[in-house]
Amino acid sequence: MSSRRAALGAGAATLGLVAAASALAWRDGSPLVPRDGGLARQGTAWLFFALLVAAFSAYVLGLLAMRRTGVPVRLAVGLAVAIQLVPLFAPLLLSTDAWTYWGYGWIAAEGGGNPYIDPPSAFPESPAAAYLGAAWRDTTTVYGPAFTMLSEPVARLAGSSPDAAAWIFKGLAAAAVLVATVAVARTARRPALAAALVGWNPVLAVHAAGGGHNDALVGALVALAVALGARHRASLGGAVWALAALVKWVPLVFFALAALAARSRSRRAGLAGFAAAAAVVVGAATWRYGLDWLGALEPLADNTVRRTSYALPSRLEQLGAPEGAALVLALGALAAGLLWLVRDALRGRAHLGRAACLVLATSPYLAVWYLAWAVPLAAPEEDRLARLGVLALTAYLLPQTIPL
Repeated sequence: MSSRRAALGAGAATLGLVAAASALAWRDGSPLVPRDGGLARQGTAWLFFALLVAAFSAYVLGLLAMRRTGVPVRLAVGLAVAIQLVPLFAPLLLSTDAWTYWGYGWIAAEGGGNPYIDPPSAFPESPAAAYLGAAWRDTTTVYGPAFTMLSEPVARLAGSSPDAAAWIFKGLAAAAVLVATVAVARTARRPALAAALVGWNPVLAVHAAGGGHNDALVGALVALAVALGARHRASLGGAVWALAALVKWVPLVFFALAALAARSRSRRAGLAGFAAAAAVVVGAATWRYGLDWLGALEPLADNTVRRTSYALPSRLEQLGAPEGAALVLALGALAAGLLWLVRDALRGRAHLGRAACLVLATSPYLAVWYLAWAVPLAAPEEDRLARLGVLALTAYLLPQTIPL
């Protein structure tokens, strides 16, 4: 009972600290709220950072306590709901991405353009023009057609209101994390622990319900696909895998491993469902955007050139490694790791949590909100290495985007 109280107390502390951190965004001129294309004065958010570190520490302590005792799943999910919804009551946090989604959706829904060939800068009359990220104003959309088609009705609903656009995407992201939380709880051997690993994560809360990032949608879809596969609903699971891949392409890696493992165990891999769903979405996207939506594949190549400072190649360069050598080393590690994972998949074990950690650890373009699909993949697996990996990555990426 003492361990149970400790776990629930840690979850409650996580909730309180996330709420306190989110409330800081309401201060006048808060650096947590993106302005001027996402620029913020550095060194102005140390209190937010301290509260988020404390929340992450409470979250980890809660997980440790839950390893020693059982916690009712309803309580674990209930706390997850509260933690993930609290940042909804704050303004948009730390990123302009939600406004960028709004801008791309407006181009197709209201501007008479095609976001796969027309950059936002071509539409100065757009209500999103003054709000979307400075780095994306001259860039066509990098997102898959499933997400772009979803962004169109959001743009119509938001109208000319940046607050409405932000809160719609924030709400969708928060709901997605909660779907992932329930999905992993339905799949895992220890459902309460899996639910807490996803739903109590304060960094996910800040960047999903706080930032409205579409990676939360990817996380919900991959978690749901895994759950459906575990319940022998392969066709429906394959269809959900296709939707995830048509939001962002990275789920293709995980679906391939899951399909190989299923085939090795003489189970259906969901290929028919995947193909059917992909055909429907691709057909609709081609009708709506022509074949220009294929341009969303470009980021797969661009991300070997574009970097974030938290990515492994960048860190190696900071330590003195030549640029080309750092990139080759990261890509070599990715290739070697994938070969190892394919070998295990052919033996019937799809280590999707490890695969997610590998992709994050070797990506030249690494963002903290990518955790929204990595954590749900690690949560349902009884794989200590994968769970430690996503916790380590969460701790490492926690400061990213905070103006320190």
